[in-house]
Amino acid sequence: MAATGSAPSPSKGKVLLTGGTGFIASHVLDCLLDHGFDVVVTVVKSDPPFDYVVHTASPYQLHWDDPVRDCLDPAIKGTTGILRSIHAYAPNVKRVVITSSSAAILRPPNHPPVYDESSWSDVTWEQALDPAHTYRASKKFAEQAAWDFLSSTTPPPSFTLATINNSYTFGPIPRSLDSLDALNTSNHRIRDLVLGRWRRQQSSTSTTTTSGSVSGSDGGGIPPTSPVFTFVDVRDVALAHVRALTVPAAGSKRFYVVGGYFSNAQIVGVVRKRFPALRDRLPGEDEEAAAEDFPRDHWRFDNARSREVLGLEYRGLEESVVDTVRSILAFQGAKEYTRRRS
Repeated sequence: MAATGSAPSPSKGKVLLTGGTGFIASHVLDCLLDHGFDVVVTVVKSDPPFDYVVHTASPYQLHWDDPVRDCLDPAIKGTTGILRSIHAYAPNVKRVVITSSSAAILRPPNHPPVYDESSWSDVTWEQALDPAHTYRASKKFAEQAAWDFLSSTTPPPSFTLATINNSYTFGPIPRSLDSLDALNTSNHRIRDLVLGRWRRQQSSTSTTTTSGSVSGSDGGGIPPTSPVFTFVDVRDVALAHVRALTVPAAGSKRFYVVGGYFSNAQIVGVVRKRFPALRDRLPGEDEEAAAEDFPRDHWRFDNARSREVLGLEYRGLEESVVDTVRSILAFQGAKEYTRRRS
């Protein structure tokens, strides 16, 4: 009897993905599978050799009891540790892609006119010991340690390296998310807006942390956008990782992955325009106009390398915000349905 149906497509290779439960990693996982890769998120001795590694795992939180123990050491040693292991035990690996961050590029508050892949953060180790600067410092020092490993190791590793330096990352929330409280920090602003936390109430205040997370914002109005006014959609970040694995010209390169500019007031405007049913949860239009804080002299970014080498075509702010809001509303609906059924 003749076989029916189509034969499965051959795998494009086997990928080890670290940090597979994180926001970016979950989208990278989906993108890898969509592009025909076999993906492993937990290593066991019986696993056959890997062709590629994507390292997204990195410590992140808003407060550090011990910056070195809790963040800097895990970020730096975690990165160099996996590179050493690949070099020693995985000779078949062709390319390693590491999730870095725009935090390893930006130099606040003294910004140059234009940022690109040649730009490096000027945060010092002494500043890194201040919890307000620990996370951004960890991204810089971990990425530098990775490049130093490649340049100083003898014999040279068999793999090449690429890093993805993404900006604030918006986009649909992972299907596996347990709670909106566990949402990635960049998406907090969209979550809080959708939940009505930016609709001003008497005697309420709001603050913005150094990481850009809005805190204490129930009824406090539209918080300041600073310190960063650039964003990228998580699906573009995921695609950047996947293409950086296999595009030959991507080896030994950083990629500044940033899609555009935003302000919190602009996000309010998008939600007001596209989701009329949410108007009762939103700040007033006069407040939206008054809260616009995008700087007239804002620095520029150059993402030409990511567009030309990786072929990225970035989603705009409206598409990213709309899809994020839809995913949050769908999550709320599913949770409410489950609650009523239980």
